[in-house]
Amino acid sequence: MNSSRADSFLRLIRRSQRGRLKLYLGYAAGVGKTCQMLLEARRLKEEGVDVAVGLLETHGRAETEALAVGLERIPRRQITYRGIVIEEMDLEAILHRHPHVVLVDEFAHTNVPGSKNAKRYQDVEELLAAGIHVISTLNIQHLESLYETVERITGIKVRERIPDRIVAEADQIVNVDVTAEDLRHRLQQGKVYPVERIETALAHFFRSVNLEQLRELTLRELASQIDSRQRDALAGDCPSSPDQIMVCLSSMGPNSEALLRYASRLAGRLNRNWYAVYVQTSKELPTAIDAATQRMLANTLTLAQQLGATVFTYKGDDIVKTILQFAKEYRVGHIVIGSPGRKAPFWQRLKGKTSIMEQLATEGRGITVVVLDTKAMPHKQQEKKCVS
Repeated sequence: MNSSRADSFLRLIRRSQRGRLKLYLGYAAGVGKTCQMLLEARRLKEEGVDVAVGLLETHGRAETEALAVGLERIPRRQITYRGIVIEEMDLEAILHRHPHVVLVDEFAHTNVPGSKNAKRYQDVEELLAAGIHVISTLNIQHLESLYETVERITGIKVRERIPDRIVAEADQIVNVDVTAEDLRHRLQQGKVYPVERIETALAHFFRSVNLEQLRELTLRELASQIDSRQRDALAGDCPSSPDQIMVCLSSMGPNSEALLRYASRLAGRLNRNWYAVYVQTSKELPTAIDAATQRMLANTLTLAQQLGATVFTYKGDDIVKTILQFAKEYRVGHIVIGSPGRKAPFWQRLKGKTSIMEQLATEGRGITVVVLDTKAMPHKQQEKKCVS
C-alpha cells in the first residue's frame, strides 16, 4: 500500500469516530441559509432524531423565528467584555447535553475575547471530535483564500475568515441560492436588515454587480469542491504525477498573504498538495532583519499552515538551487512566486545577472512558473507572466 492510500485509510478511521459536518453555503446574507438549516432540523426531529440548537442568529427575522419554534435551544453563556455583557455559544453545555445533531449558525463567527476558542469553527471542531454531528451556515466571502478577490469585488475587507481546509473537510455542502434580483427584493421588503440599514446596503454591498459576482464565486467554489471529492474517490486508481504546487516566500516580499491565497486557490482547482518554502539567506538572518519583519514573516508562515500548505524553511544563499532541488524531490509541477520588487541595475544585467524569476523559468525544465504581480494587489490582481 502506498503512503497516500495509507494516509487516506487513516483519515477514514479517524473520521469514523467523529461527528459529521454539513454546511449550508450562500453568497450573501438573506439567501435563506439559516431557514434551510432550521427546516432540516424540523425534519430530523419529526423522524425521531435528537436535535438541538446550539447557536441561532435570527437577526429579528420573523420567518426565521417561526421556524425555530418547537426546537430545543441550549442556553447561551454570558461573558462580560469591557463592561458589556455578550452572549456566546456555550460549548461546554452542548458537550454535556451531547445531542445527536446540533445547529450552529454563522460558522465564521469570531468569539469574544476570553472564550476557550478564538473562532466558532474551532468550537465546531471540538463538537465533531466528541462525535456530535453539526449543521452550520457560511457565506462565501469568509473563505481565507478569497480575501483579495472579495475585497476587489465589494471594496470591503472581510475580517472574519476561516481556513479553506475546514470547508474542504466538510462532509456535505449545500448551496442555498436565489437570484441577485430576488435577494435585493427581499432586502427592500425588510426581510434581511432593519429598515434603517436597507438603503445603505442596497447602495454598497448589495449592488447587483457585487451580488452577481459573489454568486458566481459561490457556484465555482461548490463545483471545485465536488470535483475535488470525485478526484479523491478515484485517487487510488490514478498514477501520481509531478504536479504538486509550491509557493516561494521571502521576508522582504510584498503582500505574501495574497501570494499564499492564490497558491491555495490554484491547489484547490488542481486538487493537489501544496508547499510553502522559505529560503533564509544570510541577509535574512534574525540578526540582520528588524523585529517587525520577523513578526511579518512569522505571520506569513502561520497563514500558510492555516491555508493548508506544508511549510518548509531552509538556509542558504543559492535560492534557485534550493527551490529546484525541492521541486525535484517533492514532484512539484507548479512554482508560484511574487514579481521582483525591482529589476537588477542595467550594468549588472550586462554582466549576466538575472532575477530569481528568470532563473527559475530558464532552469526549471518541465515546471510551470507562475509569477504573480503582488504589488498590484489587493485592488488589482493580475497574473503577470506564466511560462513553462
